[in-house]
Amino acid sequence: MIRIECRDALYAYDIYHITKAFFPNEEIEQQVDEKQEQEVSVTLENGSCFSIAPDGVAGFSEKKERKHWVNKQLYNFCRQEQGHPLAWGILTGIRPTKMIMSRLESGAGERDALEWMTEEYLVTGEKAELALAIAKREKALLDRLDYREGYSLYIGIPFCPTICSYCSFSSSPLEEWEDRVDGYLDALCRELSFVGTVSAERKLNTIYIGGGTPTTLNPQQLERLLSHLEQTFSYENLIEFTVEAGRPDSITREKLEVLKSHPVTRISINPQSMQQKTLDAIGRRHTVQEIYDAYEAARELGFDNINMDLIAGLPGEEVCDMRDTLEQIVHMQPDSLTVHSLAIKRAARMGQEKTKIREAKRLEEMVDLASDYAKRLELVPYYLYRQKNIAGNFENVGYAKVDKAGIYNILIMEEKQSIIACGAGASTKIVLSEKIELESRGKLRTTNIIRIENVKDIEEYITRIDEMIERKGEWLWH
Repeated sequence: MIRIECRDALYAYDIYHITKAFFPNEEIEQQVDEKQEQEVSVTLENGSCFSIAPDGVAGFSEKKERKHWVNKQLYNFCRQEQGHPLAWGILTGIRPTKMIMSRLESGAGERDALEWMTEEYLVTGEKAELALAIAKREKALLDRLDYREGYSLYIGIPFCPTICSYCSFSSSPLEEWEDRVDGYLDALCRELSFVGTVSAERKLNTIYIGGGTPTTLNPQQLERLLSHLEQTFSYENLIEFTVEAGRPDSITREKLEVLKSHPVTRISINPQSMQQKTLDAIGRRHTVQEIYDAYEAARELGFDNINMDLIAGLPGEEVCDMRDTLEQIVHMQPDSLTVHSLAIKRAARMGQEKTKIREAKRLEEMVDLASDYAKRLELVPYYLYRQKNIAGNFENVGYAKVDKAGIYNILIMEEKQSIIACGAGASTKIVLSEKIELESRGKLRTTNIIRIENVKDIEEYITRIDEMIERKGEWLWH
């Protein structure tokens, strides 16, 4: 058990996540008490202790500077204890490319931006270079969009064939909801109709149907949803339309034919692993052969932009398993490949079962291997994000052929264009042209991002759909 004590809640989040990144499989107990003697103290299981006395931070007038200095001191202590650095240093946020892009947009040169990442945030040189390269590619792609008049649309389908053990998303097994799917679509189409009406003068740039697994809908339900979208929105300015066909066991040729009959430009067929033992262990309940079958059917029908997702560090997998998976992916030749480092969330079954994370060295080999194989596929990294409790302090990277990058993926990370989200658990982000003051948890904060959350519970979403619509009406395009 590792014990963390802080005098000020200011430190709590970063101290916890930096410590957790170095000691991913240790239990952590955290307490904030303004009466304690030390400003911050971290006591490891072996008895080693890191502490900062109140007079140690007295020289910092700004809270932000004080926290930053403490984070760096803790990092150096943990690095010495563990004998290795963290790939992303003291960064605890999920958007490192957004940070470096902001630095470039403020007038900094590339070398200055790299030094800022490595010196101020202790990011390794390799990861800083990766963030810079991706930020430059992102900027070139996003320059095609109209931030002020344009927007993107997300549609959530919260059903899956089964729930994977690593998953913490708001999705439910289809068999429990099969008789309510049409009712869910009734509510969803009402919400979409409202958004289409109030957004008639705006330019729709990208559509992303995710979940859950959208292809759990039967062919008639898919046709109903896609037809409703075409009747509700203008596609005149649409440059990308993605549908996640993520679970191969939910894909049929008839469903792919429905997608192909509409202007869907990009789909995802996500194996996560090509090892049958792993698929069985994580609750995927489909075979490796079904992955091949779904992929081949999509190619036969003419889909020319197919993404595949993999997860590095799944339980029981060794580097040789990752290599075999990547060899099979090379055989299929997808147009893009998204490689996730396993992140174990508390809400997922893995989190509840306290699944152990692979040691950083093994994970680093898997992540580096994926990068090497992406080059063999002539895919370049185009977007990057990180998650809380991500294995080995690594990252999730999207690789794509030059003209096949997923623009919506970049938008969700960089927060430069409004994304209107419909469906249970969907989160709308409205990007304002200027910052405003908003009250949050009794405090005023300055922001240019307005978040509007739909309820996660499917039954509540259906019965409270008028409330979801009203929430959007308060902010959309005002």
